[in-house]
Amino acid sequence: MPDYNAPDLGAPDLGAPDHDNGPLGRIAVVDVGSNSLRLVVFERLGTTLMPLLNEKVMCALGRGIATTGTLNPEGIGMALANLQRFVALSRALGVDHLAVIATAAVREARDGRAFAAEAERQCGVPVRIIEGGEEARLSAAGVLAGIREADGVVADLGGGSVELVRVAAANGEVGVGVSLPIGALRLSELGDNRKAVAETIDRAIGDAAVLREAAGKTLYLVGGAWRAIARLHMEQTRYPLHIIHEYTIARSPAEEFLEIIAGQSRRSMERVASISRKRLELVPVAATILRRLIAAGNPAKIVFSAFGLREGYADGLLPPEARSDPLIAACMGIAARQSRLASDGDRLQQWTAAIFPSRDGFGGTQGLRLHRAACWLSDIAWAEHPDYRAAQAFTRSLTMPVAQIGHRERVFVASALHARYGGASDDPIKTATRKLLDDTLAGEARSLGLALRLAYTLSGGALELLDQVRLTREPDSLILELPATGSLFVGEAVQRRLDALGRALGLATRTVRCRSTAAA
Repeated sequence: MPDYNAPDLGAPDLGAPDHDNGPLGRIAVVDVGSNSLRLVVFERLGTTLMPLLNEKVMCALGRGIATTGTLNPEGIGMALANLQRFVALSRALGVDHLAVIATAAVREARDGRAFAAEAERQCGVPVRIIEGGEEARLSAAGVLAGIREADGVVADLGGGSVELVRVAAANGEVGVGVSLPIGALRLSELGDNRKAVAETIDRAIGDAAVLREAAGKTLYLVGGAWRAIARLHMEQTRYPLHIIHEYTIARSPAEEFLEIIAGQSRRSMERVASISRKRLELVPVAATILRRLIAAGNPAKIVFSAFGLREGYADGLLPPEARSDPLIAACMGIAARQSRLASDGDRLQQWTAAIFPSRDGFGGTQGLRLHRAACWLSDIAWAEHPDYRAAQAFTRSLTMPVAQIGHRERVFVASALHARYGGASDDPIKTATRKLLDDTLAGEARSLGLALRLAYTLSGGALELLDQVRLTREPDSLILELPATGSLFVGEAVQRRLDALGRALGLATRTVRCRSTAAA
């Protein structure tokens, strides 16, 4: 039964549904923020979540709240109308759980609870007003769900506030969060008085001891205005991969860029066409906030996260016993939907493992999971026209909306799949992102892809046939061991693809017949 009428939990812990009632397939989260109203519908793929729908409306509920103490009247009308649409859309999509969560503006406004009550009356769904500490915790949980080995401080910028909380993925730690009244929309009401803006920020962060825990570590950034800054930096540096999640800037260049952006007038920002005007007008003040946070926290780098409160809430609904690597779970889910036959990425990974004894590029654990990811995705482009399979496999895997994979790792997986579908090593489609991989990683990715291409040539996609053959490596040779008899695994195509793999590895190739009827 869809959980449209879950109790209003008002207290900091939003809780979770009773998992004994059945697994959740689709989860909808409506985030009623100070600046925007956003709906995200997540689809469960095994033990992870994928965004099925993501829609936002810039309502500016918190505009003027610092002076009036009440919600923006124009924003109220827009928010109520779009809340009704979001709830109706969620129901039409058959979600199993729907949560409407209100943050700083509704929490602080004198008429915030009246607005929430009217929204509940019109939509028939509880509106949960959460406290600042819980808002910080959910944002931190979202970052941990989306970024592998996160260690530092999460800063979530909204229209009305900034939430700060310590995170450490090594032990799953989420510290006690604090909420500071220095949101971008709130500070924009100070106009172009940069001194007043800076003093307001410094007063707010002066007692935020958690910020000092970012020293030498990472400051993880959540929020639309900060994502807009990431887009601007990508354009300015001509960065080849336009994916915000895990986009990283070292402290010094970040400070230099923020200094420039913070000094821009609203009129000068209007010339930027890639970001909505409503978002752009808050970018200079968002840059000022971030610049002061960096100065106070002294992080080694900043990392932008596309995962935040909504993802943290939805991830918390998954049963603890179902936890696994989100990247591999997502790749397995994609494979189940897009592969021809019964896909088995782990069988492929084990079959290719002998020729990658060390995985020097990324190291043991990380290298293994990236090989597994590529193996699970190795049949996703089979339905494309043969001339376009390599390009489609590269682009789709490079930009897939999955968690816990950095930009360099994305390029590695995409490069492996490009080679798996016969893409040339000098294909122009790889030129822009090639600089994100060193030669060792690029060579390893290509070799993995060619090994997968050989596996599919041998098996025709019936991967259980690989149990009859074995690929081994000696110091100077690559050896394909075949059954003692039979013609299933011999032929020009097999030899050609074995030789291509040998050249990539710098090894001579040969085939041998085993004495038994199956390879040892």
